[in-house]
Amino acid sequence: MEDYWASDGFGSIATTVDLMLAERPSPGLSISTGTIGPTERRAIGHHRFMPGLIRRDRLAREKEEERLSAAAARSTQSRGRVRPEEPDRFRTAYERDRDRIIYSKAFRRLKHKTQVYLNPEGDHFVTRLTHTVQVAQIAHALAAGLSLNEPLAEAIALGHDVGHTPFGHTGEEALSPYFPPEGWHHAAQSVRVYEVLEDLNLTWEVRDGIRAHSWRIEPPPSTQEALCVRYADRIAYLAHDALDAIRAGVLEADSFPAAVLVRFGEPGRVWIGEMIDAVLDHSLRVGEVRMDDDTLAVMHELRAFMFERVYLAPSLLREQRGAIDMLRALVDHHLAHPDQIPPTYREADAPLVTQVADYVAGMTDRYALAAHQRIVRAG
Repeated sequence: MEDYWASDGFGSIATTVDLMLAERPSPGLSISTGTIGPTERRAIGHHRFMPGLIRRDRLAREKEEERLSAAAARSTQSRGRVRPEEPDRFRTAYERDRDRIIYSKAFRRLKHKTQVYLNPEGDHFVTRLTHTVQVAQIAHALAAGLSLNEPLAEAIALGHDVGHTPFGHTGEEALSPYFPPEGWHHAAQSVRVYEVLEDLNLTWEVRDGIRAHSWRIEPPPSTQEALCVRYADRIAYLAHDALDAIRAGVLEADSFPAAVLVRFGEPGRVWIGEMIDAVLDHSLRVGEVRMDDDTLAVMHELRAFMFERVYLAPSLLREQRGAIDMLRALVDHHLAHPDQIPPTYREADAPLVTQVADYVAGMTDRYALAAHQRIVRAG
């Protein structure tokens, strides 16, 4: 499978450096030490001498992992991939997974999937993609502060929600009746996306973290980095969903419980900073990723308030009911007409209901709306 990483789309950084070296002599370059010393070679488009550069390849990065916390995951100790691969010259296994996820089709589709508000008119409402980016940032901050494996935390965070249906969590309610008795959950679908539908051959630790990023999933994830993502997900959605509710006129800035405002301050960036600090401070005291009980109780109170006043608000429930009906109509139609499922996004050996759920869950909001309109027009 083709890998992509930090390049301009025409070649890797290493290739660019190779071309530059071919054009000019560089007596300061030492392959054995990995340094490019000061020379008279100038950077393209600049009029300053290039500073010394230090080669930091995969072996160097894996060596750096030895200085992480004892509880951190090491890429060299990964349980590996389903299919063994030759290691990358520069990236660790977890860095490679992170990059694969960023370039996946399922990740790109998140930009047109609902977080909370369905088809919001404003440009500043959170989408599933911006939520994912925020989760990755918070997970990175937690992992960095605790000397954990940052690329692993980022990879899990970036892939955790790719299994979401259109129209947010309402999709789980829409699809669950088709999968008795356990129901249908987006976390399991996220793993399925990267194991089957877009087989990226990710490491076991990344897939395990995606599987158990939700707090209700048992057993819990196996790595401390995945626990960072659990907290990052909740911190992100409580903070940005509160701001969206204020933006939508559903709440006022002073609507929140007194304990929340006292502990976390005004809604927004202050909340995120306070919650991150609470996890960092307590984790360092107890030796594992956790939030102190008092702050966690306030977070739970905030979450309960958000469910009562936002997620289960009558105005939003009406929209969600319509979305559920639409998704079930799409499922029923494609169960009756499986020939209309594109072969490019289909596991032919899976049960038909699974094939249909894969297709419907992979839709963006606007694609689902257009597909439903086609069905209605066809009668």
